[in-house]
Amino acid sequence: MAASAPTSGGGSKKRKHEQSAPDLGQLHEDMLERVLARLPPASFFRLRGVCRRWRDAAGSPAFLAACASVPARDPWFLMLSERQEERRPPIAFDAAEGTWARCRGAPGLGPVPVAAAGGLVLYRAPDTGALTVANPLTGASRALPPPPPAAATLQAVAMYGSPYRVVLILGKLTDLSMSAFDPSTNAWADAVPLSRKPDASPAPRGENEGDNENDEDDDGTVFFLSKSGAVMASTTQRSPSREHSSAVTCRPDGSDAVAYFLSSSGAVVSCDLARRAYAELPRVLPAHAEHSIDVAACGGRAYAVVLTEYLDTASLRVWEFLEGAWTQAAAMPPAMSHGFYGAKADVNCVGHGGRIMVCVSSGEEGGPNGCFLCDVGSNRWEELPRCVDADGDGAAADFVAAFSFEPRMEVAV
Repeated sequence: MAASAPTSGGGSKKRKHEQSAPDLGQLHEDMLERVLARLPPASFFRLRGVCRRWRDAAGSPAFLAACASVPARDPWFLMLSERQEERRPPIAFDAAEGTWARCRGAPGLGPVPVAAAGGLVLYRAPDTGALTVANPLTGASRALPPPPPAAATLQAVAMYGSPYRVVLILGKLTDLSMSAFDPSTNAWADAVPLSRKPDASPAPRGENEGDNENDEDDDGTVFFLSKSGAVMASTTQRSPSREHSSAVTCRPDGSDAVAYFLSSSGAVVSCDLARRAYAELPRVLPAHAEHSIDVAACGGRAYAVVLTEYLDTASLRVWEFLEGAWTQAAAMPPAMSHGFYGAKADVNCVGHGGRIMVCVSSGEEGGPNGCFLCDVGSNRWEELPRCVDADGDGAAADFVAAFSFEPRMEVAV
């Protein structure tokens, strides 16, 4: 019987052991929390359903601290439709993944978003004016105390900074005031008057209002004669979801905040919240020119986004107010904007980082609608994919406006 040849290096006693890579179950608790904190925000909704260990980790203070150590996250855009109260849960566009995600809104069916800052969204009840701050990612919410009674009309709501601050801008354009909410004291400050800057008056009517005769009331509404001799009013009709919205520029610590909003006549008003002063900026277009306009803030700058029609086509342009004049910062390619010609479309926009989300809606059944992201620095435009409501009739949703927030699990209300 033949003998088997000996095996070199110790014979059959030596065995080869495969080295398997450690899985997440072998990670130390604090390392697991750091890994989970860097997952895409959309996955936070599913963490608690993986296993008991992940569920416990997702609710621990150490996990929230790990989330806070992530320096920045790409924004989510909370999308609004004409029938927002019927859309539950709310829909958001995840700019990092380029997909649609579901989030959480304020309690009840009545409140609608009016402002956002950081990882929070401010909701307002249209019938009572009650304000609620909510984290759209976790669903945590906080009802704010009622602001001081005021007979003045609400012009705009501003929200900015971290910790957040809420400011109500009240009164007529000729006599504005502001009231601020401090979350640390859970109280509103009494309304204080705002001074109008002496050099903030609009340009002379003969220069930027055209040759038509016009007049202006104390709310900024411009009345003019059309070519047919009819008396027309320039009063701007805003979408209910953006009726009191504003765009705020400020430093990272929330200082030097300036709120921009539209007057009833469609003029851009800048309100310096730190110095308690405001100014009405010159018009981007003459008051009698038919157009849709909204304001947005991104990259620490404020912009006016204008949709207008000229020479049998439609154009959508982004303007910045520099050195006393409006300067074009970006423009949608004509091939994209031409589809809105003749649709009498409304434009609503919001900024975050270096991008502006622009929602264009015609308000007509079957009319042209679309949502676009514009990188202002590179003038690059992209249209968002259509959002199909899986729980509804399967039709694509048409959005009319949006609010941007940074998806943060750790942000408290």
